[in-house]
Amino acid sequence: MAREPRAPIVPPVVVEGEVLRGLRLEVREFLAGQIESGRFTPHVDTWLTRWDRDFTRELGRRGWLGMVIPEEYGGQGRTYLERFVVTEELLVVGAPVAAHWVAERQIGPSLLRFGTEEQKRHFLPRISRGDLVFGIGMSEPDSGSDLASVRTRAQQVDGGWRLTGTKVWTSGAHEADAFFALARSAPLDPAHRHQGLSQFIVDLRAPGVEIRPIISMGGDHHFNEVHLDGVLVPDDRVLGTIGEGWQQVTSELGFERSGPERYLSTFQLLAAAAEAMEAGVLPLDPGLGRHVARVAALHQMSFAVSTALEAHADADTAAAAVKVLGTTTEGDIADYVDTLTATGWIEDEELHTLLHAAILQRPGFTLRGGTNEILRGVIARGLGMR
Repeated sequence: MAREPRAPIVPPVVVEGEVLRGLRLEVREFLAGQIESGRFTPHVDTWLTRWDRDFTRELGRRGWLGMVIPEEYGGQGRTYLERFVVTEELLVVGAPVAAHWVAERQIGPSLLRFGTEEQKRHFLPRISRGDLVFGIGMSEPDSGSDLASVRTRAQQVDGGWRLTGTKVWTSGAHEADAFFALARSAPLDPAHRHQGLSQFIVDLRAPGVEIRPIISMGGDHHFNEVHLDGVLVPDDRVLGTIGEGWQQVTSELGFERSGPERYLSTFQLLAAAAEAMEAGVLPLDPGLGRHVARVAALHQMSFAVSTALEAHADADTAAAAVKVLGTTTEGDIADYVDTLTATGWIEDEELHTLLHAAILQRPGFTLRGGTNEILRGVIARGLGMR
């Protein structure tokens, strides 16, 4: 039997003004109605694994996409704090948000910062409506977390650039319309590996693009390998300045690493465990409170990063800290509930479904968006420790 839509067990402890609180309640009411009507089934890690273009377009119709994009480019002209509230409410209930996640989270802000006027007017209104799905083409085979080891080549030709190489772990490439690709546009100088890199906006339906699925051990398909065989990217689809791709990519990471998705991927599982304890299906356990406290603290930290982004302040170090602590917490929640249920079969189908999905997704939590090992180095440098 379906449960009643659950309210978050982490209240907004940051002091929110009337606008933010009103927006939070509006989004919460909408989502409760969606769940009650069976529009979607709450799940874990939905910002990566649950695609629903119709749901995304409905969010766009309600003005909950493109929130930080100015109105002149088809956005809502609202604040990062308002975007944070909407994002958090969507993740708390495990809504199917993967179709717009990358485009709304980092593609839009990057286009605002580095895009040409034509690129802004072409892409941003479609992102805000939920009509355009984007991916990110950064990682490559055999590179691990060493993004500077990019081997995808960009060769200049008449009217544009031809890209040749392979990107891997590209989330949602099979659903996406385009992606940002980082490529080497100048010969590699081993002493200055961060130089000679550029970003390109690649049409994933263009000739020469081959998308190969990577099937997870649970049978799911959300990762892909994208092979580029001399794909032509016109000059007007170069993002920013040729040769400054590294600086552009690293500037995007504050958007990618700091959001609520870095600590709420397994929130539905934690909430289901709490409900099972309340119903007597699981024994009461003090460990629940520790995990709730960790999520509450991460809520504060992530909100603070959004505050910094709104003020156009440097948030790279803080964002890295949120990701390290948040993704560790997500995995610990999966391990915690797994331990609670290890003594025998628990008669709670929803709990087992969520747990199974969380365990399968768990290895990726601390890898995607930069491994925790790499991010600890980022934090150390940001704090002047190395």
